[in-house]
Amino acid sequence: MATKKAAKKSPAKKTTAKKSARKYSPSASKDVETEMKAMKQGKLKSGRSGKKVTDPKQAIAIGLSKARKEGKKVPPSKTD
Repeated sequence: MATKKAAKKSPAKKTTAKKSARKYSPSASKDVETEMKAMKQGKLKSGRSGKKVTDPKQAIAIGLSKARKEGKKVPPSKTD
């Protein structure tokens, strides 16, 4: 009797579609990075109130807002 050897299955390769364009420009991410550093140093203040920012999400929002004002490539903010 002949024995059948199980054929080795190659691992399934992930097929990815064409990589989409960048959503955020590198300079916009640089703005966010500088705001995060300022927050960690305790130097970042929020808008009118001038209170110290301690939440990383708020620091990111401030950095993206500044990038938008400077006209850098950043998706529109999600309001609502």
